[in-house]
Amino acid sequence: LTEIAPPDISVVLNVGHAHIGEFGSREAIAQAKGELVEALHEDGLAILNADDPLVRAMTMRSAAPTVLFGEAEDAAVRAAKVWSDAGRPVFELVSPHGATEVRMKLVGRHYVTCALAAAAVGLAVGMDLEVVAQRLSSAIALARWRMEVSERPDGVTVVNDAYNANPDSMRAALQTLPEIARGRRTIAVLGEMLELGELSDTEHEAIGRLVANLKISRLIVVGEGARGIERGARAQGYRHISFARDAAHALKIVRKELRSRDVVLVKSSRDAGLRYLGDAIRRGAETLEDEA
Repeated sequence: LTEIAPPDISVVLNVGHAHIGEFGSREAIAQAKGELVEALHEDGLAILNADDPLVRAMTMRSAAPTVLFGEAEDAAVRAAKVWSDAGRPVFELVSPHGATEVRMKLVGRHYVTCALAAAAVGLAVGMDLEVVAQRLSSAIALARWRMEVSERPDGVTVVNDAYNANPDSMRAALQTLPEIARGRRTIAVLGEMLELGELSDTEHEAIGRLVANLKISRLIVVGEGARGIERGARAQGYRHISFARDAAHALKIVRKELRSRDVVLVKSSRDAGLRYLGDAIRRGAETLEDEA
């Protein structure tokens, strides 16, 4: 692809666990992603995440200059004083051009990384720092089912993040859930994470342990492929668990469990189909028939 459209600026956000079942290891994923950097000419620019060691190492794979972004002290474009306002990140954007505040509308601390990468690109092509901060502060999600937060008339908050899932995005969503709730009861409705290969059981169990450690109020595991989440949670002594055969069954459990002012997170890989479950919960629907 880089031969078809040679990049002028290459950005690498991270090397996570998505598609690890196909690549075999994070190192193999890094090798593939680094091709974006290797394709740069000397007058190009590599914009790399200083907080991810596998991405930072890509500086050695490019003849072009590099700009590091992240929370590391040596990052040219970095976030300082990061905090969360009901799950929405607030931080000081620090750059060679000065510093200014960014207050994001997007929900989830993980969006700070994305914002910094975008800021680095904007500054590199000559945008003013204050304009960059304003645009980041006004940015909204254009795609559906990505940390999509809805408020129901009964006070229930629904977070539909079921566009897709991998261990990294699952952790990010779960860690954001208590920040959104701010003391309210939390319910995590979690389905299978696909394309994890031999790591599937290990990674699902790790998510279950995280649910327990975060003290999520209720956990609803959807589908046999997600059973590892239940095992991991129970191994931590967590007992507030229901198992649903499929999304329709999960909807029945959620309708029975929901109380006013609860915060519900729905998260799974796309092919697990829970995005329509999230829509049904948001609408207060009794069945999934009208959602797909």
